[in-house]
Amino acid sequence: MLAIGLMSGTSLDGIDAALIETDGEGVARPVAFRGEAYSDAARSELAEATRIALTYDRPQMSRPMIAATELVTRTHALAVGTLLRDAGVAAEEVGVVGLHGQTVAHRPDRGWTWQLGDGAALAAATGITTVADFRSADVAAGGQGAPLLPVYHAALVAGLERPLAVLNLGGVGNITFVGADGALVAFDTGPANGLIDSWVEEVTGARYDAGGALAAGGRVDESVLTAMLDNPFFDAAPPKSLDRSDFTIQPARGLGAADGAATLTAFTAETVALALLQLPERPRRLLVVGGGRHNMTMLAMIAERCGLAAEPGDSLGWNGDGVEAEGFAYMAVRTLKNLPISFPGTTGVPVPMTGGVIHRA
Repeated sequence: MLAIGLMSGTSLDGIDAALIETDGEGVARPVAFRGEAYSDAARSELAEATRIALTYDRPQMSRPMIAATELVTRTHALAVGTLLRDAGVAAEEVGVVGLHGQTVAHRPDRGWTWQLGDGAALAAATGITTVADFRSADVAAGGQGAPLLPVYHAALVAGLERPLAVLNLGGVGNITFVGADGALVAFDTGPANGLIDSWVEEVTGARYDAGGALAAGGRVDESVLTAMLDNPFFDAAPPKSLDRSDFTIQPARGLGAADGAATLTAFTAETVALALLQLPERPRRLLVVGGGRHNMTMLAMIAERCGLAAEPGDSLGWNGDGVEAEGFAYMAVRTLKNLPISFPGTTGVPVPMTGGVIHRA
């Protein structure tokens, strides 16, 4: 089946759209991929919606949240149309769209998680059956609702020597451990690009540290790093998950631009090292996907502090920018087939669970 996955991460940089062919069980065959950047105005509107959402005790559709939902839905529909045009594929040939939506708050401790995006409206706009709201059923059952990509990571690494781990470096980092017997353990590691992006934007006006160049010219402040690592999240046993807002750049304020970037990058690397200690056994390989793999300084720090090479998944022929979007296409097909997408070892749910809400075109 041809399936489209749509992912808009907490970095608020834009939409990743991937077209794959998959049965939701074996490895998917990538067909096309496209990244659509948010405009500055859209990014500002979504940042404000995130700020507002984090003040609520539970999701509620106030006027700004309704407007942001319409923005997300409209831009995702345009991304689908552009992807299909570029691929030369008609909408009628696609079996399903997997809409992750834009996370504005992730609060499993309060029993909810919130991703903006109207699955029914997207199905109507594209003419393609759409699966949305992948995380809520997991959280309602007592799970963390994240990470969800492990089921796709496991399909990607089928046939590789195990145990190994897949590290996704998005706004928040998460790791998937695949044991020799195929057992899955996964959890959020800590901020990945999120704090670095926030720091760089505040001190330089750029959106991110391109290639890690700013951090490469700085010195890690070990006292600030130690203070940031003194957080109960890192001692908590997995499964566990984070909202991007759970950590801030406040401890780094007072440092120079380069030193702050270096310190925050080292913080990400140290959180990965701590995560490896919580895996059932040490992986033989650490395969890296997500935007953070473009940051050479970060990859070098991870390798140094983990004692394990950080290998971009692209070396295996993967599209490291498209893995998350591909994963939601894969999970959408699994939802149509009533197959589980989350597991006790990945989100903490009591039993393997299906997820997602189906909206027929």
